[in-house]
Amino acid sequence: MASDGPVEHGFPHLETVRAAVTALYRRLSYDTVQTFATSVAPADVAFCDTDDLYPGVQRVARELVRHYRLPDARMIVGFRDMRYAANVELAAGPEYFVELNDRFRTHRRDIGAALAHEVMHVYLHRLDLSFPGTRDNEILTDTAATYLGAGWLLLDAYREDAASSQKLGYLTPEEFGYVLAKRSLVFGEDPSVWFTSPQAYTAYGKGMERARLDERQPPLTAAGWAGRRRYARDRRDAPGPQSGVPYTFSPDDGGRLRVSFSCPTCHQRIRVPVRGRVRARCGLCRTVLECDT
Repeated sequence: MASDGPVEHGFPHLETVRAAVTALYRRLSYDTVQTFATSVAPADVAFCDTDDLYPGVQRVARELVRHYRLPDARMIVGFRDMRYAANVELAAGPEYFVELNDRFRTHRRDIGAALAHEVMHVYLHRLDLSFPGTRDNEILTDTAATYLGAGWLLLDAYREDAASSQKLGYLTPEEFGYVLAKRSLVFGEDPSVWFTSPQAYTAYGKGMERARLDERQPPLTAAGWAGRRRYARDRRDAPGPQSGVPYTFSPDDGGRLRVSFSCPTCHQRIRVPVRGRVRARCGLCRTVLECDT
């Protein structure tokens, strides 16, 4: 939790974020991901200063448990003075103890954001899905919460002005925007209508720009002129080494040239023959891709 300190910006964790999206599709399957097409509604996790603290916290926790489809899980939420925004004890269940930073006693509007991350820890724990190392595992948790419809709360908790700043989660604001944009492109849902933070709009816009760029990389037909020209040169020199490009040429068992690249939706690697216009279908997320190889 960054509070009144510098907020990191940009896309420093982008490769880990993309790996997290791929891991979600592999572990959950396309059909299960599709069941999260509707995000948590703002009214369901709203928390105003006049609400009773503990009943209100439990209500929001129950809503996130329902959204993540954990009907047999119960969150016992308390508060204490600590460095981090929140913490959850990952036991066998069905009861899980969540601690929130004491500052949320008076900053109640962001309790939903903190719980969105912690309840996702429980969800991933039950899936037995994790990344090695604390940093990467927290990035996985932020990414999963966002892609599955509750992470817009985390981006909306980002606020920054000349006098103060606040950000929850391990992703930068722009990376939260990127994952939200990826989700929006899949489900056709615009999360920006729920933002109360002006800075969240800006971060989401930058994330959408980066997400759209994924859809314009060679050998996709939507690639721009400069990318297509570089691709043609690399194809002519193939299978020599390529660097700084999102595709790789290699021969198949019969010596025929193939090109591999990341699916712009789930980032799984796709390998197709080099023979001009090709329509490829990602076996993981079922996205149909128009390619000019």
